[in-house]
Amino acid sequence: MGVYPIKQALAIAREQELDLVEISPNANPPVAKVMDYKKFLYEQKKREKAMKAKATKVVVKELRFGPNTDEHDYEFKRKHGEKFLKEGAKLKAFVFFKGRSIVFKDQGEILLLRLAQDLEEFGKVEQMPKLEGKRMTMFIAPKKTK
Repeated sequence: MGVYPIKQALAIAREQELDLVEISPNANPPVAKVMDYKKFLYEQKKREKAMKAKATKVVVKELRFGPNTDEHDYEFKRKHGEKFLKEGAKLKAFVFFKGRSIVFKDQGEILLLRLAQDLEEFGKVEQMPKLEGKRMTMFIAPKKTK
């Protein structure tokens, strides 16, 4: 491989029944390569697909509470939250205030903080409880397992 003028490079490509592909047009002189362009595109797509498969997909699971959630329901949902975090999913726990139940927003916050404390060994709080309209939301991310 060497440096050739365009006409000679095209002749070499035709002779080998391959394509002359411009690699970097801004270089002086422009850089081109003799290759099978369709095969190059196929390889590139294959590499992109492999990279996409390796990328981790973030799954967000939700737990919905009311401000006056009783003990049994809380425990039931806590166990689900524990399972989700063990599976590696992020957890979005929220208290939904219906009608006039917004007066119990301190109870909702206490409930979410209790959940964070109970799930402390499985995940860490990413966002503390925050009131947005009629919902108080908190995010918990799973701890990395070795």
